[in-house]
Amino acid sequence: MSLIVAKFGGSSVADIERVKTIAQRIKRMQDEGNNMVIVVSAMGDTTDELIELARATGGELSGREMDMLLATGEQQSAALLAMTLNNAGCDAISLTGWQAGIVSDSTYRKAKISDIDTNRIQTELDKGKIVIIAGFQGITPGGDITTLGRGGSDTSAVAIAVGIKADRCQIYSDVDGVFTADPRMVSDARKLQFISYEEMLEMAILGAMIMQPRAVECAMLNNMDVEVLNSFNDNPGTIITEERNMEQDRVVSGVAHDLNCAKIAIFDVPDQPGIARTLFKALAENGINVDMVIQSAMRNNHNDIAFTIGRDELTKALPVVEELVKKIGASDYSYGDNVAKVSIIGAGMQSNPGVAADMFEALADEEINIDMISTSEIRVSCIINEDQTQKAVIALHKKFDLDRS
Repeated sequence: MSLIVAKFGGSSVADIERVKTIAQRIKRMQDEGNNMVIVVSAMGDTTDELIELARATGGELSGREMDMLLATGEQQSAALLAMTLNNAGCDAISLTGWQAGIVSDSTYRKAKISDIDTNRIQTELDKGKIVIIAGFQGITPGGDITTLGRGGSDTSAVAIAVGIKADRCQIYSDVDGVFTADPRMVSDARKLQFISYEEMLEMAILGAMIMQPRAVECAMLNNMDVEVLNSFNDNPGTIITEERNMEQDRVVSGVAHDLNCAKIAIFDVPDQPGIARTLFKALAENGINVDMVIQSAMRNNHNDIAFTIGRDELTKALPVVEELVKKIGASDYSYGDNVAKVSIIGAGMQSNPGVAADMFEALADEEINIDMISTSEIRVSCIINEDQTQKAVIALHKKFDLDRS
């Protein structure tokens, strides 16, 4: 008998008919002799709808009260799924995140799990029940409700699987697994049978909307294999595992793209110790995450600094940058939100020189100009014009033979 933690995303529980479909799948898995812990997201666009309701109140939105509100979405899903299972003859119980023992820090809207007390989950399993847990949420030691950020139900599922020492952790959505590129953009994208933790983490960070990066990191740190599957068919999925468990027969595993990008450049920054610290510390203190950074060659003891942030943070960042330009004595700044990031990812890049050159060649052949470049051992990313994103992704997918088995 296996202990399985399975997470079902918002599209999997988008309406009551889909909830019933998922319930039949869970019942079948239990009938096969498995103990089941289910983690659910909010139904469909519920979270976005709740955010719009909050904005309609006007004024500043308290992080604490937003988390109190947003946590209700997952609770609806959990209760409805438990009811559906009970009506189908299964013994199921729904739990909130805190009833399931998930303790977090007090960083509202993007809290981190600090501990899990699995006693309640185990008690219900020992009674033969299917345990349905509202994902995306926890509670602080002081008793305040928190949420774990977009995609936080993935992190809930992996953390719970680790906590209860599950035999399997499965992430269900409306796609068949992890692909070599977004199949909506590249028609001949292929599903991967395996992908390493490191590759999946890079892909998640770089725009592949498969799993929350923190969930992948949690799986990697705890050596918990995760299988990504489709809720609506029985096709085999993609297993996220250690690199040593895989055959390294590919240099590049996938191409990712991210349209949530904006670029800011600050001109004539004095070349003095501490300037970069002043600049990026101020952005961090305002909750603005900086991605890629480029500093130009020094001229007359000055240089230019360009960096990228999320496009959805641009409005918040510009007043901070304007103030910093005055503070550090720079001459001016510019910004643009018509950019995108395209990346190639592959564990095999570590032992194969020339991969970056091949990427640049593929983009040059399509007359795609590169604004910025960032690299790691298993990833190369480029900032390009947004309107050339699809052309770039298709070119890179073809360049590295990702359309071939």
